[in-house]
Amino acid sequence: MINLLFPGVALVLLLAAGYWVRGRGGPRPTGTWAMTALLASFALSFGSYTPFVENAIESVVPHVSRLFSNSFTLAAATAALVFMLQLNQEPEEARRGIRLRVLFLGISVAGMTVLFAAEQLNDRSPQLYALYVLIYITYLGVTAKDFGQQTWHQSSRSRRRSQRVGLRIAASGCLFALLYTAYKVFALVSSGFGLGIIPDGGRCSTPLTPLRCAFSVTVPALAALLMTLGLTLPAVAWPFSQFLRRRWESRSHATLGPLWADVTGAAPEVVLAPAMFREGEQAADPDFLLHRRVIEINDGGLVLRPYRSPRVQESAGRAVAAGGLAGTPEGDAIVEAAVLRAAVQAKNDGSDPRADAVPLAFGAAARAGNLRAETEWLLLVAHAYAESEIVRTTAAAELAPSTRNAQA
Repeated sequence: MINLLFPGVALVLLLAAGYWVRGRGGPRPTGTWAMTALLASFALSFGSYTPFVENAIESVVPHVSRLFSNSFTLAAATAALVFMLQLNQEPEEARRGIRLRVLFLGISVAGMTVLFAAEQLNDRSPQLYALYVLIYITYLGVTAKDFGQQTWHQSSRSRRRSQRVGLRIAASGCLFALLYTAYKVFALVSSGFGLGIIPDGGRCSTPLTPLRCAFSVTVPALAALLMTLGLTLPAVAWPFSQFLRRRWESRSHATLGPLWADVTGAAPEVVLAPAMFREGEQAADPDFLLHRRVIEINDGGLVLRPYRSPRVQESAGRAVAAGGLAGTPEGDAIVEAAVLRAAVQAKNDGSDPRADAVPLAFGAAARAGNLRAETEWLLLVAHAYAESEIVRTTAAAELAPSTRNAQA
C-alpha cells in the first residue's frame, strides 16, 4: 500500500497544478504561479519517495532522496505562504515579505545541502544529521504557523462560502504540518539522547505501521492533501457554481416563457427593442436573457394594473384559504396568477380599465432590484398560471358576466 501512496499523492498534486496553470481565456488570478509552485513542489517531494524514483537517485548518491524531499517540502511551504501573502497584503508589502521568505528558503536549503554532504562524508554523523533536521523543522514549523495564521485570517474575511471552507481546510492542513514538525523534534531528541523511543531505519510497510510511519509518512501526506484541497476548492467550486447558475437561468427563462407570452401579447409595447442591446448579447448570455424576460413581465404587469379585478383576488384568496395555502408563497402566487390571467383576458377583450383595480402583489417593492428573488417569485406565479385549477376557474368566472352581456 505504501508503494501506491506516494505516487498517488504526487499524481493528484500534479493534476491540481495543471488545473491552476492552464489558461482560462483571461488574466490569471492572483497567486496562480505561487499555487502552481506549491502543488508542483509537494508533488516532487512525494515523488522523490516513490520506490522507483528513490532507488534510481540513491543508486547515484545514497540517501539523497531525503534531501530532495525535504527541500521540495520547504519550497512548497514557502509557495503556500507566498500565495496567502499575495491575497492578504498590499502588493508592495507582499513583495517585501516574499523576498525575505525566498531568501530564508535559499539559505535553509543551502545549509541542509552542506550538512547532508558533510554527514555522508563523515559516516552519517548523528550530530550533523541533527543539525540538518533542526534547520528543516525550524523553517517548516515557522512557515506552517505563519501560513495557518494567514489562511485563518483570510477565511474570516472571505464572502464566498467556498473560500471560507477551503481556507479553513487548508488551515487544518497546517495543524498536521505542525504535528509532523513536533514528531521530528521528538525523534531528534530521542536520537540525540539515545533514548531509543523511535527506532531508526527500516521501511514503512503501510501508512500506519510501524507507528513512526503514521507521523513520518501519513501525517505530512494529509497536511499536503488538506492544504491542496483547501486552496484549490474555491477555484474548482467557482466554475461549477457558475455552471449551476447559468443552468438555473436558462431553465427559469424557459419556464417563464408561457407567462411572458401572454403578458407581452396583451401589452406588446413592453417588449424591449433589440437595438437597445449589444450585437449578439441576446443569444449568448442566460443572465441577460432572464433579466430581460423578468423586466418585460414586470413592465407588462404595470400596464395591466388598471385591469386587476378585486373580485378575482377575493375569489382566489378564498379558494387558497380553503386549500390550506393562505399566507404561503405558493398561495400568494396562485392569487397573483389568477388576477393576472383575468387582467390579460380583460385587456385582450378590450374591456375598460377598472376604477377599483387592486394593487400589485404584496412584496413587489422588497424584491425590486433582486433578480434572484424576483425570478423565484415569478416562477411560482408562472407555475400557478399554467397549472392551477383555482387560477383557471376564478379567471373564467370573471370573464363570464362580460361575455353574457356582450351576447345579450
